[in-house]
Amino acid sequence: MRQWTVDIVIDEEEDERTTRAEARLRTHAGEQLSARGTAYRHPNDREVPQIGDELATARALSELSHRLVLEAAEDIEQVTHRPTHLEG
Repeated sequence: MRQWTVDIVIDEEEDERTTRAEARLRTHAGEQLSARGTAYRHPNDREVPQIGDELATARALSELSHRLVLEAAEDIEQVTHRPTHLEG
């Protein structure tokens, strides 16, 4: 069994309209990969911090997923010595 861990760190800017999240992946082998996501609240919208947290986190996780697919493609190319095109 292998376990990978993702930590999410969420921070809100002083203007309270910008939320940033960073998703940090650690593999069982100690490799690390991270990605960031940002959410912006329109000045006319109600302040609901959970929504900003959710959007910023979702965007960070989406970017992390994309980076992980790229890493897998690079690993496949190193093994096969041929170009690869992964969707994801």
